Amino acid sequence: MTALQVIFLATAAMILFSAWMVVTRRNLVHAALYLVLTLFGVAVLFVLLEATFLAVVQVLIYIGAIAILMIFAIMLTRRVASDDTVVANHNAGWAAMLAVLVFSSLVIIMGAWSQFTTFASPLTRPGVPSNELGQEIVAELGQSLVDPDAYVIPFEVASVLLLAALIGAIVVAWQKDK
Repeated sequence: MTALQVIFLATAAMILFSAWMVVTRRNLVHAALYLVLTLFGVAVLFVLLEATFLAVVQVLIYIGAIAILMIFAIMLTRRVASDDTVVANHNAGWAAMLAVLVFSSLVIIMGAWSQFTTFASPLTRPGVPSNELGQEIVAELGQSLVDPDAYVIPFEVASVLLLAALIGAIVVAWQKDK
């Protein structure tokens, strides 16, 4: 077993554990912090796949923005939600059985797929050396994020939605004078 395989297995175990903790914690702040750990593990997997741009995007957008926004929203609306409610799910057994069924189906389907173990061909472009191809693709992606004909509108709409969610959490948690 190579060092990369050991790191992958340790990261996968950490992701599975922290994802399990996200859905089983009663304290929402703890669940959000475990979500940050899960998203960080995914960023580590991107680094192992040598997709450093995606790893940085994962850290900046998901951990740096969305998870922190969730933590702020939870902390700001804590007084609104009552802590004495009992969270009980009577369908947990059915959900577990369905999850095992879906997982085993995926394992069977992927095992029967002949191209599951083949590797993708490396990216090539005429006239571009292979060591500069990644930089060119990232430059094109960066250009498309600010191009009015590409992704600038969805990018700005997502930022406005995140801002509206933060303002909404502040308005809900605002202390009303009686």
